[in-house]
Amino acid sequence: MTGPERDDRPTRLGDSDARTPRGGRDDRRGEPRDNRSAGGRGGDRPFGGARGGARGGPDRRTGRAVRPAVDRPRQVAYEAIAAVNRDDAFANLVLPAMIRDEGLFGRDAAFATELTYGTLRHLGTLDAILTSAAGRDVERIDPPVRDALRLGAYQILHTRVPPHAAVSSTVDLVRAVGPGATGFANAVLREVAGQDADAWVRKLAPSMESDPIGHLALTYSHPQWVVRAFAEALGGDLGETTRLLIEDNERPPVHLCARPGLADAVELADEVGGAPGAFSPYAVYLSGGAPGDLAAVAEGRAHVQDEGSQLVAAALAAAPLDGPDGRWLDLCAGPGGKSGLLGALVAERGGRLTAVEVAEHRARLVDQATRNLPVTVLHADGRDVGRESKLPEEHFDRVLVDAPCTGLGSLRRRPESRWRRQPSDLPALTRLQRELLGAALRAVRPGGVVAYVTCSPHVVETHVTVTEAARRAGVPVDFVDARPLLPAGMPGLGDGPTVQLWPHRHGTDAMFLAVLRRT
Repeated sequence: MTGPERDDRPTRLGDSDARTPRGGRDDRRGEPRDNRSAGGRGGDRPFGGARGGARGGPDRRTGRAVRPAVDRPRQVAYEAIAAVNRDDAFANLVLPAMIRDEGLFGRDAAFATELTYGTLRHLGTLDAILTSAAGRDVERIDPPVRDALRLGAYQILHTRVPPHAAVSSTVDLVRAVGPGATGFANAVLREVAGQDADAWVRKLAPSMESDPIGHLALTYSHPQWVVRAFAEALGGDLGETTRLLIEDNERPPVHLCARPGLADAVELADEVGGAPGAFSPYAVYLSGGAPGDLAAVAEGRAHVQDEGSQLVAAALAAAPLDGPDGRWLDLCAGPGGKSGLLGALVAERGGRLTAVEVAEHRARLVDQATRNLPVTVLHADGRDVGRESKLPEEHFDRVLVDAPCTGLGSLRRRPESRWRRQPSDLPALTRLQRELLGAALRAVRPGGVVAYVTCSPHVVETHVTVTEAARRAGVPVDFVDARPLLPAGMPGLGDGPTVQLWPHRHGTDAMFLAVLRRT
């Protein structure tokens, strides 16, 4: 669990888990295929018009054709980007609703998705380029105009939209959101279009020799502190760090989890037109579409979940255990993806899972995600083991701590998180992680096992936290080698006993796993 940006619920095309059509980039020529579908939205949005937007057609006064101000995919992308930057919204939550409200589908939905997530991924580099092109710090530009310029610069530098079409459509957008800045926007975007993306990076990035972290940060659009944390977790290997940054900027496929006892991954892949996963026996890869509309998801036979999350949850279930094996605990369960998989696994053994979630709305999500499974959802603080009557000490056979973290391991799916998280977030998070792991070690019976999981490779949230929590636990614990608990043949698992998964090595989120046995 990494906070509000982590959400394993079914998503529609437009989520960060969805791909654009094969080839990755939209090859349209910058104009809507049907001008009748372009235009603005009503209410308090900046585009005006009735629902569905102002339509093209003759001007009532002159009889001449009027081009719609903004086509709907770009309009939706702009509104999603503005909501993320203005309201701290999460793109994977707001964009699908906007796509649905506007009735976008097919290429239009894919184009809006590409523009939204591409702009958010490349935000740091786009801002550096816009600062140079505008001759002023991007933070001094009016926010609505700034977001429109970001969207326009992304189209110019990273899509097949012709520059003149990207400039023209963005100026139309600025005319709607900041009418006094159209001349400024036109000049800035023409300056941006004067060089390609590589030329801008060569101009603005420090050299790799003099400042490797700064060079990689601007080249691959990640904050410097994140690049530094990745490099440290990879043992200082800047070549591998570069491969990770590149992978972080790619659009990941949707991963489904076929619930054990309810669905078979191979059969599910055939049913949904996907492909079985590379490592998890429950994983199915989708190339796109709306997974929430799939019968298997609606019926509870499968759910949306990154393959890495499946692997670490299944590793807990695979750990060797002496004695009873029917009482499992998920100490930080929201929004319910891992609880769904663990609930299906414990059902096969005739046991029951207790799923704990401190946030009430997320506890409701866990309840929805585990319906018809042997799961008891408890709205409580996982740290209250021994104080909460339903969380007794030395009671559970297997315990999962999917700890709140920075979420640096899922930046390809949650691109806005790279710009929101700060190093100052770490002290409070690592303190919470240690407290939760300590509670888990109190909750597990002697001989039972605990899996500590984070969706972050930051060494402070992984090795430091788990080592400190084990040292302070007050109960004897041993580390279990986690590597044999993962599928045979997985590459790049390191020297153990802990495991770090990586997008560029395994095609998963960067999940960390440590398994401890209370002795």
